[in-house]
Formats: sequence, C-alpha cells, structure tokens
Amino acid sequence: MSSPDRQARTVEAARTERARERRLQGRDLALAILTPVALLALWEVSARFGWIDVRVFSSPSDVAVQGAEMAADGSLSEHTLATLARLGIGGAIGAVLGIAVGLLMGTSRALNAALGPTFSALYALPKVAILPILLFIFGLTETPRILSVVISVFFIMQINTVAGVHAIDSKLLEAARAYGARGADRFRHIILPGALPYIFAGARVAVGTGVIVITAVEMLASNTGLGYLIWNSWTLFMPDKMYVGLVMVSLLGAGLTALFAFVERRAIPWRRDRRTP
Repeated sequence: MSSPDRQARTVEAARTERARERRLQGRDLALAILTPVALLALWEVSARFGWIDVRVFSSPSDVAVQGAEMAADGSLSEHTLATLARLGIGGAIGAVLGIAVGLLMGTSRALNAALGPTFSALYALPKVAILPILLFIFGLTETPRILSVVISVFFIMQINTVAGVHAIDSKLLEAARAYGARGADRFRHIILPGALPYIFAGARVAVGTGVIVITAVEMLASNTGLGYLIWNSWTLFMPDKMYVGLVMVSLLGAGLTALFAFVERRAIPWRRDRRTP
C-alpha cells in the first residue's frame, strides 16, 4: 500500500473515531439528564397516586414550592452560605496543609516512615467522633466546625499526595538527576506535575467527604447551615423543608465536584481522560 493510501486511511480512521466519540458524549449527556428526571417523575407519580406516604416522602413538586418560599424569605441562602463558608475555609486550610505535608512525606523516606503509621491510624477515626473534643477545647463556636472539615480534608489530601509522588516514574527522576535538576527545579518540573493527577483525584474525594462531615457537624452543634436545617426540620416533622436541605447538600457537593473537575482539566491538560464505551 502506497504512502498516500495509508495516510488517507489514517485520516479516515481518525475522523471515524471523532464521530464515535461525539455520539458517545451525546449519549452520556442524555443519560445524565434523563435518569434523574425519570426518577423524579416516578417519585411524583408515586406521591400523587398514594403509592408512598407523603407525610414522610414529600412529592418533588411540594419540595420545589417549599424551596421557592425559603429562597424568597432568605432562609435558604442563609443556611447555604453558612455551610459553604465553613466548607470553603476548612477545605482550603486542610488542602494546603495536606498537600504540603504529603509532598514532604513523599520526597522524604524518613519522614514518611515516621509519620505514615500515625496518620494511617488517625485517618481511620470517624471525624465526627472528634467533635466532642473540639467542643471541649473551643466551645460552641465556629472553630470546631471548621476544624472538623480541616481534619477530614487534610488526611485525604495527604494520602493522595504521597501516593502521587510515589507513583512518579523512577526513570523520570533518574533523567532529572542526569540533567542536573536539583531542589526547586526538580520539584517544579518533576515532582509537582507528576503528583497533580493524584492531588486532584484526592480533591474530588475530599469535597464529598467535607460536605458529609460539615453536614453532620451542623446537625449536632450548630444553629445555622444545611445540616441544621435538615435536622431541625426532622425534629419538627417538616419533611418539605428537610428535603429542601437534602437537595441543597446534594447540589452543593455535585457543584463543587464539577468545579474541581473543570479546574483539573485546565491545570493538567496533558492528561487524557480514559473513557469507557
């Protein structure tokens, strides 16, 4: 086969693959939209026909009406912003500390040996179980709520960062040494870029964990926030408001996860996502 024929076949194969990928993306988008819509429709129909107890499972339409009323009177934004502030402050502090410590442990065998087992044991502790200790120390203030998020995010980021550094191809490190890369140059060009995929993967996990932890903490030790809204609505037997809180927690987690996925695509453009058919 001549060279022009091979080139034509290659171009045609690439065009076919791009068309297939566009079809798959369209299918994935349709599934992502239609699945929750279908579930909500089933929920609404079940409530209207009495297949479920609406005193416990409020219909989506009732939840939407309640959410609109809470948005109008400002209570929904008050609780959402309180949760978002605690999550943002605690998450930022925990991420910075976790990445910094993870990079140090990943590049220092002695430090990893000294701190690794201790951190593994502390990571296994339920973070909400630490809340009483924090309340004893700091009282019923914002500090225990924020620190609960800091601790949760710290360990996830630290573990993922260490794993990212250890996953760097040893040949790259050898090549860096051969070309005289030392200190800051080695860190900037080899260590940090190599660990970034693991760091962002940890960030997505940390976001979900942070949302779970702050919601639980607000249920136990707060008078504002989405966790408080959910728990207080349950104690007062107001399921519409409770479901509004649950929906907002879900949207908050999904939105932040999508944000980190967007930032990841911009921060590490050399990494191609692996898609499954």
